[in-house]
Amino acid sequence: MTLFHKEARETVNEASQLETEIGSLLASQKFCVLSTQEPDHPYLNLVAFAETRDLRTMLFATTRVSRKFGNLSFSSGVALLVDNRANDAADIREATAVTIIGKAQEISASDRKEFDRIYLAKQPHMKEFLCSPSTALIKVAVESYILVNRFQNVTILNLK
Repeated sequence: MTLFHKEARETVNEASQLETEIGSLLASQKFCVLSTQEPDHPYLNLVAFAETRDLRTMLFATTRVSRKFGNLSFSSGVALLVDNRANDAADIREATAVTIIGKAQEISASDRKEFDRIYLAKQPHMKEFLCSPSTALIKVAVESYILVNRFQNVTILNLK
């Protein structure tokens, strides 16, 4: 993990605080905006997500015939946006948003059990959808988090 260029101990402390802040935001939200890439433009969807405890993996489910699934076979690079806005004018100063950059891939049948458990712990209402044979569970290997709060305060946490 890297967080700007400062003294090593300071960087570790700040990274730990940033991880805590990001983890709290992710835990407080159930949905995010997913950006995939089509040949000529980005494509956005609202998806129900779950995160692993170490914040290195994000999960979402989709049908294999969906446009977003097709886009992932074109390009595995994705961005996810999670925020805590209330749709109020004060959000410009008070809301926090995190953009998550990573690479997405379908989880193989042999690895599904543990990831299904993590996903359903956060999204129990998605059980029937997740269990459908036409549904893919997608994992995003997180490369970085870009946290924005207090309007213009931007902090980057690189996990590479």
